[in-house]
Amino acid sequence: MTNVSFRLENVWEPVEGDSCGRFIFTLINLSEEPITDFKLAYTSLTRIKDSADPHCENALFLRRNANFHQFAPPQGLVLHPGGSWRFTVSPLWRPARHRTDGAKSAYLTLADGRHVAVSVDDALLAGHPPEPAPELMPPGALSLPFLLLPWPAAADLTPGQTVPIALYPSETADLVDRRAILEVGKLYRRLFQIGHQPFALAPVHEGRAIHFDKDVSLPAESYRLTFGEEIRLAYGGIAGRQYGLTALAQLLHGARVKPQTFRFPASGTIKDAPRYGWRGCHLDVSRQFYPVADILRLIDILAWMRLNIFHWHLTDDEAWRLEIKAYPQLTTLGVERGPDAPMLPQLGNGAEPVGGFYTQDDVRAIVAHAAGLNVEVVPEIDIPGHSTATLVALPELVDGQEAPDSYRSVQGFPNNALNPAIELTYTFLGQVFDEMIELFPSKLIHVGGDEVAANTWMASPLARKLMEQEGIEGTFGLQSYFMKRVQEMLAERGRHLAGWDEVSHGGGVDPRGTLLMAWQKPEVGVELAQQGYDVVMTPGQAYYLDMVQDEAFQEPGASWAGTVPPRHTYTYEAVGEFPDTLKERMRGVQACIWSEHFLNRDYFNHLVFPRLGAVAEAAWTPRENKDWQRFCALSPLMPKL
Repeated sequence: MTNVSFRLENVWEPVEGDSCGRFIFTLINLSEEPITDFKLAYTSLTRIKDSADPHCENALFLRRNANFHQFAPPQGLVLHPGGSWRFTVSPLWRPARHRTDGAKSAYLTLADGRHVAVSVDDALLAGHPPEPAPELMPPGALSLPFLLLPWPAAADLTPGQTVPIALYPSETADLVDRRAILEVGKLYRRLFQIGHQPFALAPVHEGRAIHFDKDVSLPAESYRLTFGEEIRLAYGGIAGRQYGLTALAQLLHGARVKPQTFRFPASGTIKDAPRYGWRGCHLDVSRQFYPVADILRLIDILAWMRLNIFHWHLTDDEAWRLEIKAYPQLTTLGVERGPDAPMLPQLGNGAEPVGGFYTQDDVRAIVAHAAGLNVEVVPEIDIPGHSTATLVALPELVDGQEAPDSYRSVQGFPNNALNPAIELTYTFLGQVFDEMIELFPSKLIHVGGDEVAANTWMASPLARKLMEQEGIEGTFGLQSYFMKRVQEMLAERGRHLAGWDEVSHGGGVDPRGTLLMAWQKPEVGVELAQQGYDVVMTPGQAYYLDMVQDEAFQEPGASWAGTVPPRHTYTYEAVGEFPDTLKERMRGVQACIWSEHFLNRDYFNHLVFPRLGAVAEAAWTPRENKDWQRFCALSPLMPKL
């Protein structure tokens, strides 16, 4: 059979008496030959309840693994050329609220064992007419005609009537200052490839000189710009100098590309310093793999917006993306997904096997690139939960006496957690940490700790024995035991533990030197601070950039944390819940980019921007200086991936 072509249409419809509704699938044969005795697989975050009796009309449910579903047609069904097979799927764990809640990919397994791609698009909503896409951002308005994002702590500027040809170092600038100009100019060129370079390294006609002043009285990330016949840039440290130059590049860029709206300052001052020390952006590269070039560009965008932390989520159930030379199978068995691969397709994977990981040379290049832009790379390996890929690659870490489907994670993965009672687990992690500290200069290693199912390890005889020996109660007591050992291992290597807020469960770990990220709800951050932990606020209800931005069905994204329009992300005040006595524990804020829904570049840019810029301004700009209308006017000029 050649040129096989199939299409899967998927529709979600409400069902009276069932709040979760059902899917209606239609498979259409566009090939020239009939097929029979086949199987259809699709991936979807709206999962069937396989623990119940599936109520599938005109189909036989075969199996589910997390987001992977497989069905067979009724026995004897022949799907002729031009013909279609229609079937329904229920009960579901939840309703489909948005178009990306349907099938993300599909493929057929034919009678002879071959796997054939099936075309599929986002789900439709049964019985509802199409709706226009909502307008998420108003045009905005400016009180001052300057492009600066994030907006500075203080700005008293007079608009100029002319635009400098370029900015160049004064005669007194030393070699290091000139190199700093070059690096910010290179950053600009990467982000705006057809933009006119804002800097020159030699004097130019109708340009303006920059005079540099190292000011030891200023904090390291602070800068002060004074505009006149020449520009004076005072800075506290190398980061402050970079941020001052970036602000100049933004001002000149705006005045050039939209001269009817923006001006370059003729006189005045900018006095600037960040609101928070931790200004982060997280990226999940496990659910979807991002090429090195995309990682580098994202880091460039962070630097342009004066964000200073890149939290790199390198492992999860779906894949282990970091090369570990002691365990090469992590990036072979632990990344390969496909119909006949070690792991079944998930979240957009289909008939063709997929993989992808970062070599240690890739990591060194990315870390060096980030360091050159004053961005710290904080790596994450997500343990003990979210470890399906690890356990597939290293089955010796499994308690062989434990039933293989004795618990499931919230995402539906069976038995997906490293077992605290298996000593080889700590040998494995020790070797991983040894290689990580050679790759990542950050004093923090993020070890996840999130979403361990409540009954995890309870069917493991080894875990039960450990509980009895150590007087441990339940899953979260075991998790605390595990995390305390991990914390000791990191301390021996000169590193501190960072994690998600569930690290505090079951007794938690020693708060000293520990950084936890409050993601489940804002109140959790206050609770963690009360327990003595330093906290980064990253609540899903405001700072998770995979959340939908509007309630309309046609808006893409996740919805478990609600609807997060750009205005809510912008106006949300993470520190608002903290009493004054605990505010020193609040280290900063962070955007999180989870990749379940990012099957293409357009979805990424639609969901991440402009909300990443909103988080950047929340991280940098004092509350009293924030202005939603100004942000709306400025954000369209920010770069995207």
